[in-house]
This record gives sequence, structure tokens and C-alpha cells, in this order.
Amino acid sequence: MRRLSLIPVVAGILVTPAVLAEPSDVAIALHGGAGTISKANLTEEQEQQYRQTLRQAVTAGYQVLQEGKPAMDAVIEAIQILENSSLFNAGKGAVYTYDGTHELDASLMDGATLQAGAVAGVKRVKNPILAARAVMALSPHVMLSGEGADTFAAAQGLTMVENNHFDTPFRRKALEDAKARLQQDTQALRWQRPDMLDYKFGTVGAVARDQMGNLAAGTSTGGMTAKRFGRVGDSPIIGAGTFADNRSCAVSATGHGEYFIRYHVAGDVCARVRYAGASLSQAASDVIHGELFDAGGTGGIIAIDSEGNIAMPFNTEGMYRASVDTSGKVTVAIYGEEGNGKIAVE
Repeated sequence: MRRLSLIPVVAGILVTPAVLAEPSDVAIALHGGAGTISKANLTEEQEQQYRQTLRQAVTAGYQVLQEGKPAMDAVIEAIQILENSSLFNAGKGAVYTYDGTHELDASLMDGATLQAGAVAGVKRVKNPILAARAVMALSPHVMLSGEGADTFAAAQGLTMVENNHFDTPFRRKALEDAKARLQQDTQALRWQRPDMLDYKFGTVGAVARDQMGNLAAGTSTGGMTAKRFGRVGDSPIIGAGTFADNRSCAVSATGHGEYFIRYHVAGDVCARVRYAGASLSQAASDVIHGELFDAGGTGGIIAIDSEGNIAMPFNTEGMYRASVDTSGKVTVAIYGEEGNGKIAVE
């Protein structure tokens, strides 16, 4: 999508060029988690709430891009809206740990500079994605964890809350159900039975291309229901759950984190684009439907390349997702049959 624009008066002459140099070739995509998501699992009212929130987040991020702001700002804008919604496993709607608290993770990466920031296991930052940005911009580090990350976030003036701010009845019920199942099958404690746990619902993320052609990616999550021992998944790990490089693509992942870490999913997709010359669609599909699936890993990704092409493959029943492509077309989808789940560009 391109738009005409008036340029200020130069030497007393009003200049109206035909088109700005690809200024509107911006695009954004986001996800709200992948998993066993079917019409049978959602009421009509719930489905509408998900669709409305996904649309709100993606259009807010797109507006940031249209204003000429960096991709990083658009990613953060979209993710904050999802973090503040109780519908998703991030921020307000984060799942519970085994001990009944919340430990949140987030990461962010700038494709232009390869700068990145992440936090893991924070308990008091209202918007973990902002803490990830603070780590990237205001510290010499890439990742901070636990109490130290909370202390750092507070020192940067970020909004802090009590841990119970993230409580929701729906997630409490999920914890109780998970504990009941764990008592019946102790093998699930070894994470050999991921189907026993609500591990892959609701992680959020966004990727974007701005007017300058720069890419950015971000991911935020509450992790795995009933997680113990300070478990950390792929979401805060650069190269696993998040990656961005202008020379290839930007990716945010959602799914069974242990597999995404072991198979370096986000980084692998971008490496295939950069070094093997694969299209974004092919690279994303080969990793999600091939490499990851063959290993037993489930989930999906959203990805965008330097041309603004978008891919959103997943190997689960559904994935909450939305995008605005370079033509301005808005897509909001939940179920696999919407694009068949294997059609990368919708």
C-alpha cells in the first residue's frame, strides 16, 4: 500500500511527489499462542473477544508503523495490548506456577542492530516486554532474571505491581486441573507428557517491518502451567523464541518451549532465508511442519522478511493470529481451517 503525501514548501514551491520511497510498505503480524484450539473449546462470545483483541492489537501496531515510527515501537505497542488482556498467557492472564504464583518471561530484538533484551522469571513488572526493552536499551546485558530483573525494572521507572495482579480465575482453574492430572501421572513431572499440561496456550508475540525497512520481533509469556524449579522456556531466549535480522527475517514463536530451544527455531528460520536463499514461506514451513514436527515439537511462529512478506505456520489445531500486510489487508484468524494452518501467507 502506498499513499500520496505533501512535502513542505521548498524554495517557495509546494512539491507534491507521486509516491514516497516505499514509505507505506509496512507490515505487522502477531500471535496469541498455538495449541488445541477448536470451535468446541470456545463459546461464540469467547471467540469474539479473542478476535476483537487480536484486531485491536494488530491495528494499533500498524498505526505506529504508518506514523513512521520504528518496528520496535510497533511490536511493543501490540504486545502491551495482549499483555494487558486476561485472554492470553502473558501479563495479566499469565498462567500459575506449581506454587500458585506467576513468573513471566519476555524478549525483544532489533533487526537493524541485532541488539536484544530479555527478562526471565519476573514477578512484579506489569509489562515484561517493557522490561526486555529496558535491558536492551539501558544495560550492557541481554538477559536478566528473577528478583534482579524486577529490581532493574523498578530502577528504570517501569510500572511495578504485586504478583496477584496477574491472577485470573481461568488460569487458577487450569492450575488446579493440571495438579490433579499430575497426581494421576507422575511421569508428567518429567515433561514427557506435555499433553497433560496447558503449556502452549496464550504466549504472545509480534513481528514488524517499518518504513525504513527495519525488522523487529518480540515475545512475552507466563510460561507453562504448573511449572516448577524456575523453569524457563524459549520465549526469552534469543534465537529460540525470538529473532530478528534485517538480512533475513524476524520471528516470534509459541509452543512447547523445550523443543524450540533445542531446535533453535526462530534462528533456524532466519538462517534458511539468509544462507540457503529459501523464501520466508518455505523456510517457516520446513521448520514448523518438518524439523520441529518430526522431532515431536508442537507450536507455531509468525515471521516477516525484509520485503514485508508474512508467514504464520503452525502444526497444532489452531493459533491465535493476526496480521496487516503491505497492502493494508487485515487478517484475524484462530482455527487451522482458516488458511488451513499450512498456508504461510494469508
